[in-house]
Amino acid sequence: MEFLNKTWKGIVLSLIISVPSWILGNMFPVIGGPVIGILLGMVITIFIKEKGPFKQGIGFVSKKVLQYAVILLGFGLNLSVIMETGKQSLPIIITTIATSLIVSYLMCKFMKIPEKISILIGVGSSICGGSAIAATAPVIDAVDEEVAQAISVIFLFNVIAAVVFPTLGTALGFSHVTGDAFGIFAGTAVNDTSSVTAAASTWDAINHLGIQTLDKAVTVKLTRTLAIIPITLALAVNRAKKENSKENSFSLSRALPRFIIYFVLASIVTTICMSMGVSKELFLPLKTLSKFFIVMAMTAIGLNTDIIKLIKTGGKPIVLGFTCWVSITCVSLIMQKLLGIW
Repeated sequence: MEFLNKTWKGIVLSLIISVPSWILGNMFPVIGGPVIGILLGMVITIFIKEKGPFKQGIGFVSKKVLQYAVILLGFGLNLSVIMETGKQSLPIIITTIATSLIVSYLMCKFMKIPEKISILIGVGSSICGGSAIAATAPVIDAVDEEVAQAISVIFLFNVIAAVVFPTLGTALGFSHVTGDAFGIFAGTAVNDTSSVTAAASTWDAINHLGIQTLDKAVTVKLTRTLAIIPITLALAVNRAKKENSKENSFSLSRALPRFIIYFVLASIVTTICMSMGVSKELFLPLKTLSKFFIVMAMTAIGLNTDIIKLIKTGGKPIVLGFTCWVSITCVSLIMQKLLGIW
């Protein structure tokens, strides 16, 4: 009861802002609910003079609800189907993820960008945008302003990719008969599901391919999503080793975040159930709830973020995001050429 007394105002405020953000996100999927939630949160918090009564509730939503969203995300992953249909793109996925992480590390050192922002932009660019950032932020203990910065950068290049990639695909001579080549390109080089869907659907519409490209792109995108598991586990282990280096008391069980373990278990449960004939529609409400929780958490992060400070410090992260985006795009195209897909 004491917990509710301290947190209910912040939770309700986050929820009230999340509902229109969710609706607007469905109306404008290229932008997406999480980005709208962050923006509305950053604007509304300017007009809240006394933040004390809302502080604990907003903190709970931005941290714990974010973790619940990641756990529920696991119910949207059928591991066996993803690995079977996505294995063609696996070499491209591995190289693009490695490229983004290496680039973000080098740019962090070269441009003196804060380490946590570099990690968030690196995993967001290479894996699955907002979902990867949501999964990684608690593992590295990123503050809300760092999360908001990373989400904003990822959003910028998502929109550019969704608009530019269909034209780029035509210029590069991707097949107009089948959607495989462009589907793999969109699935590996665009980092958020909404933008992947937008780019692939545009290609289908231009070339009268039904949903060929969309099916391929979404499958590749889901295969990329699996990289959340090893990346977050590696980051958790690395962080725990650093923290315990003086004491020489590293423990793997303490290093692994529980919400990531539950995410893996949710994926396994989904895979087993579907292999036994359970309809994927059964898990649809959980997937939808996961997406809403991400919008709600991002709204809370917006409420905790100083928009003026964000604008002043945004230059270097944008350069990092652009470099990661261009690098991933080039590597995806090179790998497709080497594998004979394009």
